[in-house]
Amino acid sequence: MRTKTSRRDFLKQTSLAGVGFWVAGGLVLADSKSPNEKINIACIGVGGKGDSDTDQAGNHGNIVALCDIDDHHLEAKASKFPHAKKYNDFRKMLEEMDKQIDAVTVSTPDHTHAPASIMAMKMGKHVYCQKPLTHDVYEARMMKEIAAKHKVATQMGNQGTAENGLRQAVEIIQAGGIGPVSEAHVWTNRPIWPQAPGVVARPDDTPPVPKHVHWDLFLGPAPERPYAVYPPNKKGEIKPAYHPFAWRGWWDFGTGALGDMACHTANMPFMALKLQYPTSVSAESGPVNPETYPGWATATWEFPARGDMPPVKLVWYEGHRDDVRNLPAPELLKGQMASDSGALLVGTKGTLFTPNDYGADFRLLPSENFEGYKGPAPTLPRNGGGDDGMKREWVAAIKGGPPAMSNFDYASLLAETVLLGNVAIRLGKKLEWDGPGLKVTNCPEAAQYIRREYRKGWTL
Repeated sequence: MRTKTSRRDFLKQTSLAGVGFWVAGGLVLADSKSPNEKINIACIGVGGKGDSDTDQAGNHGNIVALCDIDDHHLEAKASKFPHAKKYNDFRKMLEEMDKQIDAVTVSTPDHTHAPASIMAMKMGKHVYCQKPLTHDVYEARMMKEIAAKHKVATQMGNQGTAENGLRQAVEIIQAGGIGPVSEAHVWTNRPIWPQAPGVVARPDDTPPVPKHVHWDLFLGPAPERPYAVYPPNKKGEIKPAYHPFAWRGWWDFGTGALGDMACHTANMPFMALKLQYPTSVSAESGPVNPETYPGWATATWEFPARGDMPPVKLVWYEGHRDDVRNLPAPELLKGQMASDSGALLVGTKGTLFTPNDYGADFRLLPSENFEGYKGPAPTLPRNGGGDDGMKREWVAAIKGGPPAMSNFDYASLLAETVLLGNVAIRLGKKLEWDGPGLKVTNCPEAAQYIRREYRKGWTL
């Protein structure tokens, strides 16, 4: 007797089977004989980064639904995907189109990443979610656990992971190319949006919500507050205070410079050094206020030894301190000019320096010590890189290939570490971290920032 296999069952079964394989030079998709080989994808958040995420997802599947709280974003994207159904509320979209959706992309502001992704995963949908994965540490842990429970294929959108240069840097570090590494330094040119005391406060000007913005859905699980705009600037321009861009600097919605960039710039060191749970995190920063992130911060994580790798210190630098960029000490740069963003890994034999967000371009220092150095033979697959490469890896995993490299099992650990830095910034003290127990052991008041309370009507 032959049984009929549904489209969703087929995709779920093949994703578990491990069919498909990596080869040097690129990814080979699992060989499917199904007539329904193309997956159906719904896109949650289609403006900003969601604009390109949707287009790239469309390169590898059928876009069957679009969701955004801003009708301008929604209509602009619908002009490219006219057959996709349009929604403002991802909950309604998932409920109504359950059987028509195989996978979702989530490219919303940080505070709604987890509610959207977890609802989708609980319904058996594969998920591609933008960095920094979640708003809170607890949410990041839940993303990992729920993805494993429901056996879905996942990927976080930190596109440097797909770059061949990053993968080569990881191989060099893990092969001992610069010797055992005891410290890593990572920096950014963020913030580039309004934040910090004296720079921005909650605006008093609260005009009616524009008709194209569904404000209650933008707020999602965040505490209720009115739509607001800034006073006119010198050019007479009136800009919204939160949506569509400035939300990054507000505690309730964004994750600041750390959340915006560390899942990119700290990704290569985190992967290369096989980091998992830190034992502690501390921070110093500019003045902290209840509304926005500070103007500058330095955060330091301490990690224990991992196998034959020694304990390591990871230091993050953001913003401007007394009108001067907050950067590693000049002697650490060994004569290199500090780039807008980058990372240094300091080993006993030398330093690996990368002068960009993604760790894809790097040099070994001092250069005279590495003349003729070829590096180890490749141990990681080569993908071709970039955002589209991330979507290609994710779709291959859905079809039965190996897990994508920034799957939630890995990405949640990176995100937890990054978001712990924000907790330390907010509290201004050293936090002792029990990773397996998901708690700060020396500071009870940290619990409210590890797991926030959701507004009524919103759950994970």
